[in-house]
Amino acid sequence: MNSTLPNTEIILHILLSVGIIVIVAKYFGVLAKKIGIPQVAGMIVAGLILRFIPFFRNFGKTDPNVIYNETNQFISYMSEIGVILIMFSAGLGTNIKSLVKSGFKATLIAICGVFVPLIMGTVMSMFFFGFDSWGSLNFFKSVFIGTILTATSVSITVAVLKELGKIKSDVGQTIVSAAIIDDVIGIIVLTIVLGVSSGKGGYLGIILKTLAFFVCAIVAGFIVYRLFRWYDKRHPRSRRIPIYALGIALIFAFCAEHFFGIADITGAYIAGIVFCSLSDASYMESKIDINAYMIFSPIFFASIGLKTDLSGMNLSLLWFSIAFVIVGCLSKIIGCGGISKLLGFNWKECLQIGEGMMVRGEVALIVATKGLSAGLVDSKYFTSVILLIIVSSMVVPILLKRSFSEKTEVSEITG
Repeated sequence: MNSTLPNTEIILHILLSVGIIVIVAKYFGVLAKKIGIPQVAGMIVAGLILRFIPFFRNFGKTDPNVIYNETNQFISYMSEIGVILIMFSAGLGTNIKSLVKSGFKATLIAICGVFVPLIMGTVMSMFFFGFDSWGSLNFFKSVFIGTILTATSVSITVAVLKELGKIKSDVGQTIVSAAIIDDVIGIIVLTIVLGVSSGKGGYLGIILKTLAFFVCAIVAGFIVYRLFRWYDKRHPRSRRIPIYALGIALIFAFCAEHFFGIADITGAYIAGIVFCSLSDASYMESKIDINAYMIFSPIFFASIGLKTDLSGMNLSLLWFSIAFVIVGCLSKIIGCGGISKLLGFNWKECLQIGEGMMVRGEVALIVATKGLSAGLVDSKYFTSVILLIIVSSMVVPILLKRSFSEKTEVSEITG
């Protein structure tokens, strides 16, 4: 550290940076919501705008000025905590009973909703990166692009289904249940891809470590769940419960990466699932969301914009982005809709399920961020991910409303 610059100056610079990021990110998030796109997209745009302001221009770059270096590092730490909080909250919001109840059909739809985009995304990427042999860096880059496409975000779909009064229909319940299972499978795929691409311990070693992690997580999770259920009965809606739960989530995240080489977000997500069946799970989720909503999430999403390298935009990246969006949308319709037909749904319902699973959101960004840290994706490709999120978020509500209204019209005519 440069001794000529006092720690006080660094701290003051960090305070100013965080204050500006939070205010600008939240403002653009609200603005995005008003025009009908996800708030996360607005926060990312805020980061992109801040990137061009001289004060923030050195974010994400090596700079001899220790103030910029220390500020960048602090923002990175805050972003990492933000990711963990988001995934922990996602785990808390999981409905285990719905997962069990959804059963065979939703599970098969989720599996196809993960592996069809994974395969199609990988093949599409190979046309741009090259058809290299198994184990090469370009091969893993292509596979990771496919991994980004596996994520599903149904928050917008759920809002549309509620508006149409279809959330409790067979199609609505199938979409919601499949999306939950989709996220679980997607996290497992991310874990394996990151582990195998790192080459630590060989393929068999990675698989064994992954299995060992889930075995240990189940055992530890059962013990923690029993302790918290006992405590929850004696101290319902106590402010201490979400605090202790957050501590457990951070420990799970640490253990996942430190002892098993598994992504820390996997540990946080599993911790959320451990607590999701508690009677106070919704109360815990609301308290965790306050921290994420106020500071950590805005910093995380804005930091993505700050890291996005638009200087690399060229004709090749533009074509890649277009292909990425098209494959990202079609692969969910083909994967989820195709298997739905084999499961007994009619063509209209298959299309609705595929459309409902098409939206991408924060999980895709989190996966992309992990790939950036692992060296599997360049920052310029964040542009493609952001474009997919915006396009899918704007198109899906239109498609769903149209397909459900057409179904209603047909049923009225036939009736």
